[in-house]
Amino acid sequence: MTRFTITLQPVGRRIEVEPGVNLLEAAQRAGVEMVASCGGLGICSTCKVRIPHGKVTPPTETELEELGKEQIAAGYRLACQTEPLEDVRVDIPRESLVAGQMLQLDGREGEVALDPPVKGIDLELEPPSLEDLRSDVARVDSALAAQGLGPLKSGPGLLGRLSQHLRRSGWRARIAVRPEDGASALVSVLPHGARLAGLAMDLGSTKLAIFLVDLESGAILAQAGVMNPQISYGEDVVSRIAYANRGEENRKQLQARLVETINQTLAEFCEREGICADQVVDVVAVGNTAMHHLFCGLPVEPLGAAPYTPVVSEALHFAASELGLRVAEGARVYLPPNIAGYVGADHVAALLATRSYTADGHTSIVVDIGTNTEISLLHGGRVLSCSCASGPAFEGAHIRDGMRAAPGAIERVHISGGAVRPVTIAAQPPVGICGSGILNAVAELLEASALDERGVLRPGAPRVRQANGKAEFLLVPAAETGHGRDIVVTRKDVNEIQLAKGAIRAGIEILLREGGIGAEDVDDFIIAGAFGTHLDLQSALRVGMFPRLPLERYHQVGNAAGVGARQMLLSRRQRDEAARLTRRVEYIELTTYPDFTPTFVDQMYFAS
Repeated sequence: MTRFTITLQPVGRRIEVEPGVNLLEAAQRAGVEMVASCGGLGICSTCKVRIPHGKVTPPTETELEELGKEQIAAGYRLACQTEPLEDVRVDIPRESLVAGQMLQLDGREGEVALDPPVKGIDLELEPPSLEDLRSDVARVDSALAAQGLGPLKSGPGLLGRLSQHLRRSGWRARIAVRPEDGASALVSVLPHGARLAGLAMDLGSTKLAIFLVDLESGAILAQAGVMNPQISYGEDVVSRIAYANRGEENRKQLQARLVETINQTLAEFCEREGICADQVVDVVAVGNTAMHHLFCGLPVEPLGAAPYTPVVSEALHFAASELGLRVAEGARVYLPPNIAGYVGADHVAALLATRSYTADGHTSIVVDIGTNTEISLLHGGRVLSCSCASGPAFEGAHIRDGMRAAPGAIERVHISGGAVRPVTIAAQPPVGICGSGILNAVAELLEASALDERGVLRPGAPRVRQANGKAEFLLVPAAETGHGRDIVVTRKDVNEIQLAKGAIRAGIEILLREGGIGAEDVDDFIIAGAFGTHLDLQSALRVGMFPRLPLERYHQVGNAAGVGARQMLLSRRQRDEAARLTRRVEYIELTTYPDFTPTFVDQMYFAS
């Protein structure tokens, strides 16, 4: 019987199926958990995939309606509606995978030669005797010299542990050392052959992406996305800066809560993987400039007022013990350089990961979307960067029925005439709407002519009603929600999206103007960040957040900052590259740019 091989990327699974099996079923058989909110009926479009290679059945009417001709022409299909006609490769976007499955840079991570700053050295030493009275350190130095390494450098605490360990383990041990200044700084003392791990972190304003990485293979041992505990002191970095500026105790409290969460996550990793804290021998952290300063315990007053200068822009490298991180005694924390007051090391990491700056004659835009959005234009050997305050609307904040992306949150909406079909996370009854959902809803309202280019809900349009003298759109009636209350989209909700998309688009337009090019000259438009991964690209284009370019030029790459942090954990060369890249950046401060305000106002309107 004829069978077809389905290759599922980026998860790297392959499975053979018989004719008549659709791609969703194939993925499920292979153990790849794809989102299929409608159960495979083809009415939700959450199982969207791309087919770069192989023949499949023609698009169904459902696909033409849900995806449109442009996306289908770019290779996108609904997995539940598509059957292979030969061997097929299937690329699964991150948003089509069950939450938590993937935290990688889809197809753009690249090869990084392993060259971690901390090395593991296995020792098998001759014990002392009356004929050999050398000290313990002298014996270790001799073994290090045989491997081309400098003499041991350490304080008395680790030296004492080394001496005791050698005597208790028959003069066998593994030491973690960090070559520096011609010496070998002692980081940790471990059993012979013990695994060495490192911690890479993307410290986002809303979420922390934390990775435990094997330093000798580069493999991710454990990963987690956890809420930033500082949210309870302010949803955005501006409010946290204001809180920290009220007193030193407040600043210390913000730092302590962050470190406490990191330590708790790391402890869970270690228990799950069967390793101890002494095996975690190196740490890399990236974040926006405010998060960078709050993590390090630095003053943030200068970031709260013009000219928004950071305390430090240069790379930092210091003992992890200074922050109270529960890792190896001699472990250090590395933070790459910041670019400016509101373009931090996380954007440097994202640029490093996407490698867009290395292509001669190639023009790219990298947009890392969050409460604060960083944008870079890479053209003609130049790197132009800016930052815009896009606000918390994309996190569901400041939206009437907004919520974070959690079960029951509306993440996608289809509006046709008077009918509304919401799609929720985990297929739960709707209880609110998350950032990607409100963006999609606004785009659908525009398409349905329920909203005009000014962002005003049209009286008389289906489901548009008056409440307390103000227009609102009934998204889900109370009888169909999970909490028994109507879920609506208000004029204020629309305005929050206008503010956010206007700021982002204004930043893009100003960088293009400074680069002397038009949007049509951009070869690759790279969208990074958690929200950027989950946003519906067609919706973003419809509301005018991004310029209208062919869909194949857009790439939603996920947590690029986390990838860059992992690369710097594994490679000294990548750390050097980050420093060189930062020196090339030309930062544009939008708040003082002459044409920013009129550009921002123009971009708040929706295209007709």
